[in-house]
Amino acid sequence: MEYRGIEGARLSHLGMGCMRLPTTLGKVDAKRAQQIIDYAMEHGVNYFDTAYIYHAGQSEKFLGRAMRKYPRESFCLATKYFLTGFRNYRKVFESQLKRLQTDYVDFYLVHSVLDATARAYEKNGCIEYFAEQKAKGRIRHLGFSSHAGLDKLEHFCGIHDWDFVQLQINYYDWTFGTARRQYEIACSHGLPIVVMEPVRGGKLATLSLDSRAILERVHPDWSPASWAMRWVMRLPNVKVVLSGMGDLDQIADNVATFDSRPLTDEETDTLMQACGAFKQQVAVFCTACRYCTHACPAHIDIPAVLDVYNRYKLDGAWGIADELGKFPEGSRPADCIGCGACAKRCPQGIDIPAVMRELAAV
Repeated sequence: MEYRGIEGARLSHLGMGCMRLPTTLGKVDAKRAQQIIDYAMEHGVNYFDTAYIYHAGQSEKFLGRAMRKYPRESFCLATKYFLTGFRNYRKVFESQLKRLQTDYVDFYLVHSVLDATARAYEKNGCIEYFAEQKAKGRIRHLGFSSHAGLDKLEHFCGIHDWDFVQLQINYYDWTFGTARRQYEIACSHGLPIVVMEPVRGGKLATLSLDSRAILERVHPDWSPASWAMRWVMRLPNVKVVLSGMGDLDQIADNVATFDSRPLTDEETDTLMQACGAFKQQVAVFCTACRYCTHACPAHIDIPAVLDVYNRYKLDGAWGIADELGKFPEGSRPADCIGCGACAKRCPQGIDIPAVMRELAAV
């Protein structure tokens, strides 16, 4: 495992994201999740990322229990404060220390800065409070994660002496989105980068048949996820690449990738060919972060509906009625009232009400 540094901290290049831990009956499956954590530690992964809201609070609690068997100095904990719905940042922070069973957090983040939330984060006092906690040693490194537009990202980078920034960077967004410019903005401010969504919520781990065929002609033994990770590994200012690993096969594949090498220039050209083919075949890019679902008055499982929508765009209307019929009555696309609350919270900027209208018509 390669290690990189952020202000004295020695960090594994591969980080463990704890937003997608395995679950059973809606709760974190502690036995399976512990096996993943243990595999990570045994293979040199030492950066573990969670948040107050992940798994409705279960993620932090599980991680606190799971890491008790290891010396505190042998790993780094990262967690976050999410303003929307949790205004009392003091109470949240104290609760997080208890959940994580620690007296300090190695990497603390202002969570998911959006164009709509950036000013609130800037004005509500939380940044100053977390800076005070850093001065007391209860936070070792203070940063923020961003899904904001470029102008807002540029502004937010400059409002505080941040230690790092967490950005959504992957080869698809680099080519067709704003990830390249986000990377450049962070570098211009001297901010080390932690990458989230390197396989874009799993979408780049599957790809389409045509895209996979392009890659398999060059490296039939590499998974699509491995290609995506090896591309991010090329970026010199990326210190940690987070992956939300939900089973042992995923973490084994990722560890093997990070024990290997980045893409060559020729392999990168091949990946870009596959990326272009994939773009033509996918409709919307949902990362299943689920920020949208909390605001839905009809309680629609929006990420699951968007997954059906993409299959509809790829394969046509055949079978869509059966797929949509599996959703509970009252929580189907036709039940969307078009309020737009979901779209306002979507980090990917998806016009979710338009998707619901289209599926309802189908």
